[in-house]
Amino acid sequence: MPSTQKVRVAIVGLGFGSEFIPIYQNHPNAEMVAVCRRNSTELNACADKFGIAKRYTNFEDVLADPDIDAVHINSPIPDHGPQTIAALKAGKHVACTVPMATSQIDIAEIVALQRKVNKTYMMMETVVYAREYLFAKELYDRGALGRIQFLRGSHQQDMDGWPNYWPGLPPMWYATHCVSPCLAILSTPGRPALAESVVCHGSGRIREDLVGNYGSPFALETATFKIKDSDVCAEVTRTLFDVARQYRESFDVTGAKASFEWQQVEGEDPVIHTKNSPETPRTEGEIPSRVKVPDYAERLPEPIRKFTGAIHDTTHLSFVQGGGHGGSHPHLAHNFLMAVLGERPAFPDAATSANWTLVGICAHESAMAGGTRVAIPQY
Repeated sequence: MPSTQKVRVAIVGLGFGSEFIPIYQNHPNAEMVAVCRRNSTELNACADKFGIAKRYTNFEDVLADPDIDAVHINSPIPDHGPQTIAALKAGKHVACTVPMATSQIDIAEIVALQRKVNKTYMMMETVVYAREYLFAKELYDRGALGRIQFLRGSHQQDMDGWPNYWPGLPPMWYATHCVSPCLAILSTPGRPALAESVVCHGSGRIREDLVGNYGSPFALETATFKIKDSDVCAEVTRTLFDVARQYRESFDVTGAKASFEWQQVEGEDPVIHTKNSPETPRTEGEIPSRVKVPDYAERLPEPIRKFTGAIHDTTHLSFVQGGGHGGSHPHLAHNFLMAVLGERPAFPDAATSANWTLVGICAHESAMAGGTRVAIPQY
């Protein structure tokens, strides 16, 4: 029987974070208790819209509220590490948008704290719940792709005009959207695939007024990373500024039997390449074919299935640019709630989130050192 227990949730950060409010309000195991935003005018506008009574402008007041079981953090990137640490210390379950943090010190503390306080931590990585990834994972798990030979991810986005912590951000500090599917597809329950080391090169140069913000000059960073206990290598590419490209979060799987390639342009369908062989001869033109990807809403409780189609007011730029993040938001909220209730493990959990995030942090370190191989800390 499905659990009837409810998790009392507060959402912190109401730009992108507001996209999750109606999902929690409709989920049978959630109670949308409170919202938090520094700007009181915008806080009240959002809370009025969704009918939420508890409203906080200070994060510390959220943590002091005994009626809140879990916080879903959607604050600016520099706040992710400190706010997650504070929330775990306060005994709250934590869902946090990507990346986990931007320093190895904060990441190590989050992993250690999560183990100490035994509360759920989950990094809310959209791509590993996007319909395209779920389709590729399903193909692999049933053997349709055969042995995986190579993995590639790319995340290209124009961040001009975004909030003031973005300009000049090292591309690989925000790399989980392209790193995560490469590792998730090789993972099995209880045995995550983990990156072991990375080599990264920077290319091009961003505008000089952006370089000084983080000391990072590169317009593009591209990395290859070795996967622990595997003969598979993965390659990831990230851009944030001064690169002409439509928004694209993508993931390609090169298999022995068949290969999956994410669509190049928003609105297209992905491509499957099927291996030619004497047993199944094909012309060159028959090897690739476009494929319709299913929705996977049936994996969710009925009241939140509609949100894979983004029927609510989705105005945040990241959601609009990202084509709705592949219908991932209700899957993320559902997995987090089930993890809090002990129904299933968080995916990604703290240690896995750390590895996915550290690939990017260590990749940027490699790029700044001219492509030196960097070992990735293991937790």
